[in-house]
Amino acid sequence: MVGASGSGKSTLLKMVNALEQPSSGSVMFGGEDVTTLPPPALRRRIGYVFQGIGLFPHMPVGENIAIGPRLGGERLTLDRIAELLELVELDSDMASRLPDELSGGQRQRVGVARALANDPRLLLMDEPFGALDPITRDALGNTVRALHDRLGLTTVMVTHDMAEALLLADRVMVMDAGQIVADEAPRALLAGAGGPIAQGLVAVPRDQAERLAALEKGADPALLPPEETSRDDAVQTRDEAR
Repeated sequence: MVGASGSGKSTLLKMVNALEQPSSGSVMFGGEDVTTLPPPALRRRIGYVFQGIGLFPHMPVGENIAIGPRLGGERLTLDRIAELLELVELDSDMASRLPDELSGGQRQRVGVARALANDPRLLLMDEPFGALDPITRDALGNTVRALHDRLGLTTVMVTHDMAEALLLADRVMVMDAGQIVADEAPRALLAGAGGPIAQGLVAVPRDQAERLAALEKGADPALLPPEETSRDDAVQTRDEAR
């Protein structure tokens, strides 16, 4: 899910997890309205990863990972914790470390492992990589996509990075003012589908790629057209073409 700040992306995720109640309509999960389900039972079926990570600083990594099942009356074995760490490409010996001994990328991987500890059917991710450097962000995005495929998950991820959405997703939903204004495959968006709001977002990574290509060919950066201008032109051109 992509869209401008305040468009409703995080609120929609919270409605899926019953942290917010819809003012109209319904959210169905496995054929059931989420508002009719006991919240603890619902959330055991849903993994949630968010930008702030939210690891308990006084608990070792292993205990952080096991907190969800423990609240549900289940104790994870050391082997299961090691397996979850392996899933997110971390060494099993990290289970004994405290969160502040890890890098930001490692902490976010622990957050993903914690979200997977209950074997969820659905994984919700709210700007999970926003605070990470570009290299770590790209690597973790690829890890999550591989886990999505390997575990057969349904994953809904909110991101402000349109290039990330296009590269990782099977479907991209564009939100504006609380409404889903486009729901398209990445290839369709790149081909011009989705309407002007979606195409305004697609134009950003496209313009950046074109400007980088021009720089690589020796163009003077000062002479390159401003991104904002080219983005508006791109939207107008695609609208006229349709």
